[in-house]
Amino acid sequence: MKGGEAIIKALKDNGVDTIFGYPGGQLIPFYDMLYDADLNHILVRHEQCAAHAAEGYARASGKVGVCLATSGPGATNLVTGVANAYMDSSPIIAITGQVPSHLIGNDAFQEADIIGITMPITKHAYQIKDANYIPSIIKSAFEISASGRPGPIIVDVPKEVQEVELSDYIEDAIKTPGYNPTLKGNKNQIKKVVKMIKQAKKPIILAGGGVIIANAEEELKHFAELINAPVCTTLMGKGAINENDELAIGMLGMHGREVANQSVNKCDLLIAIGCRFSDRTTGKLEEFIPNSKVIHIDIDPAEIGKNVDVDIPVVGDAKIILSSINKELEGYSNSQSNWLDGIIKFKKSAIPRVSYDDVPLKPQQVIKEIAQAINEDTIITTDVGLHQMWAAHFLDIAKPRKFISSGGLGTMGFGFPAAIGAKVACPENPVVSIVGDGGFLMVAQELATIKEHDIPVIIPILNNRKLGMVYQWQNLLYNQRLSHTDLGNSPDFVKLAESFGINAVRIDKTGETEKAISKAVKDNESLLLDIVIKKDEFIPMFPPGAGIEEILGEYKYESDVNDD
Repeated sequence: MKGGEAIIKALKDNGVDTIFGYPGGQLIPFYDMLYDADLNHILVRHEQCAAHAAEGYARASGKVGVCLATSGPGATNLVTGVANAYMDSSPIIAITGQVPSHLIGNDAFQEADIIGITMPITKHAYQIKDANYIPSIIKSAFEISASGRPGPIIVDVPKEVQEVELSDYIEDAIKTPGYNPTLKGNKNQIKKVVKMIKQAKKPIILAGGGVIIANAEEELKHFAELINAPVCTTLMGKGAINENDELAIGMLGMHGREVANQSVNKCDLLIAIGCRFSDRTTGKLEEFIPNSKVIHIDIDPAEIGKNVDVDIPVVGDAKIILSSINKELEGYSNSQSNWLDGIIKFKKSAIPRVSYDDVPLKPQQVIKEIAQAINEDTIITTDVGLHQMWAAHFLDIAKPRKFISSGGLGTMGFGFPAAIGAKVACPENPVVSIVGDGGFLMVAQELATIKEHDIPVIIPILNNRKLGMVYQWQNLLYNQRLSHTDLGNSPDFVKLAESFGINAVRIDKTGETEKAISKAVKDNESLLLDIVIKKDEFIPMFPPGAGIEEILGEYKYESDVNDD
């Protein structure tokens, strides 16, 4: 067995059925061996999209995603996708070709030190010098990537290592004595948590992406019911609780729901689970939860106390810890119902308006129609920008792993290739990729990928001919000095899609979005929608550096309580 064949076997032994990649000079030996392998390979049209597709696959399925690129520019094109996966704790393996070992360090053609380049944005990295270590390194890479706080792994393989014969196929995971993530929470800390919860009069739960990663949504729901507490989420935590549930009060933060932002700043106990307290969640730290105690549950001890001072830290897996806390709380009844009743009443009074007959269409209306056209099993991916926040703000997600967005890195171009990975991972689920015109133009070539591989993805483009989020900030915070955020009037997205053989329609009237998406979902076919939206409709914003109370008056919601 040659090195490349060992990689293929090791991938299959670790449950891989699909890889996303792009060939190149230093990967020709591997691709030659892949020719005869029964491993599904999706040929993307840009290596960055291979990494994003692998992440979409991982986040939709809960399995490790795999991407592949050649040395030098191929490997460096993966870097943005690897960094995105690192920031959002997504388990992916990025296999890169490398120049032959004897040329490493000589500035050989298409050589790049991908290990050095990605050191700050990977959980671990390997450069294989001996083909006999391939099975063990691949096995270890999967274990490290998926365990503890998940993250990306680089496996760099010089060309001759792919071609050399193994003396034997031995799969013994490489020992990593320095890597031993804590899963079970400290018993004493859990008892302190329970005591503090029983003393609280106004508790709130903040659920982050760690709840979804740990598959802890049932334990979270039970916990919230036991302590009679509302649940808000981070962007990455959308779907950790059914957002139609009475206890759910929506996303917290700069572009979050008014009820979540107001309520959190008035709580006396914040129980944060699997989140990292990013600046987009907290705003100005000095004014965030000024009168509240904080319990922080996280599998990564580095996140606890990093941004927000914590009264009780608990390190471990969210599912295991919540199960332990729930066990301790069995029989407990929180009599402080006025707090929750008041929040539920406020939530109903502050439902944002979503129904408009305006032309050009308002994005609220578009998101409403998308919501009406899909079901709770539909996977939504988003790109980054105003459309992302419209989707996060207005869509109520009922299940985990059904809302996939770039959180920490904020990568334009993420949404469409992530949708490709999600659809490959979950072919029975409809996949809708909500994108902006700016971000979509960065990855539009992947229309060829979905056509060639028959991957039905629905792509609503919220087209305002602007770089929307920067345009909003320039309008509201930079005295309307609109510097280079106008994208002009090209291209014609309908003609662009049709040139790739993808069905497309232009939407400019109320009701057309719902009708088009409903048909595409029913027919399980790819469809691009060029939806012309109002350019000056801005998402409610609570900018960092300002207290929520100071600016609520300026960005008041229009109530839509009585809208069917």
